[in-house]
Amino acid sequence: MKLTILAIEGVFDTGLTVLLDAFSTANDLGAMLLETSPHFDISTVGVRPTVRTALGLEVPIQPVDELSRPDWVIIPALNTRMPEQLVASLGRNDMLDAKAQLLTWHAQGAGIAASCIGTFLLAETGLLSGQEATTSWWLGPFFRQRYPDIALDESRMLVPAGNVATAGAAMGHLDLALWIIRKASPELAALVARYMLADYRSLQAPYIIPEHMAHADPLMEAFERWARSHLKSGFSLQDAATALATTPRTLQRRTEAVLGKSPLAFFQDMRVERAQHLVRTTSLDLEAIAAQVGYVDGATLRTLLRRRLGRGLRELRADLK
Repeated sequence: MKLTILAIEGVFDTGLTVLLDAFSTANDLGAMLLETSPHFDISTVGVRPTVRTALGLEVPIQPVDELSRPDWVIIPALNTRMPEQLVASLGRNDMLDAKAQLLTWHAQGAGIAASCIGTFLLAETGLLSGQEATTSWWLGPFFRQRYPDIALDESRMLVPAGNVATAGAAMGHLDLALWIIRKASPELAALVARYMLADYRSLQAPYIIPEHMAHADPLMEAFERWARSHLKSGFSLQDAATALATTPRTLQRRTEAVLGKSPLAFFQDMRVERAQHLVRTTSLDLEAIAAQVGYVDGATLRTLLRRRLGRGLRELRADLK
């Protein structure tokens, strides 16, 4: 399988090296431990003669015009964590050239995949329009605002959509690499995951900080403060809207536009976050934790934790050991 990693000036060092390490490990383990195994022909290319990582290391690259059509092109993240930096980066000439090159590869039949902030470059091509996608969880509100025609779900770690795929933040690069390896050989992907101590993670949800998401919008920030002070008393859309000097309809629409979810769902996110904190910092049982976050019994909280995090109280506490 021919794989091309598209390195852009300022590429996130960890994202780039995780991809290279995962595929080279797959080649080594496949040759040593499996009778038959796919081989990954890995090329790192750039749209400029030289590329430096965010930490200033020069990346050995091949020129794009020397490369035959790849099976998959992977876009690692740029080291631009905030929307203001990202907007400036997306307008750079090398980014525009990279966008054009991605469209050329896609027209030739290559699959295009991106992780973390690299998903923004993929979105700029239009190849995600009308598709499901994920991205770095803290940039979900900005992604949703910039690309309203993409069905974003930043709670997911990896979202395949035909011959394009997106993965979540930072170490989502590893999840993306394992997904591509798994397409060629599930047995080899399992070996690589064990050697690299990589757990299977289908969700980013356990890592999302609702407060950070809410800071993308003044009304959401005010709603987040109101919600935190009412976790034990329960949720009322009317009460929240009245406290924020707005209407329930406006609060509903704004929450869905910025956060991609209902006010109640965001309120439940904060209950989950608070419950996780109590699991980590106290020895309270499930019933006591449920009372702290506004549930009359532990069964409802248990269901919510499993739905949002894929884990119950016992598994969450086991993660701390």
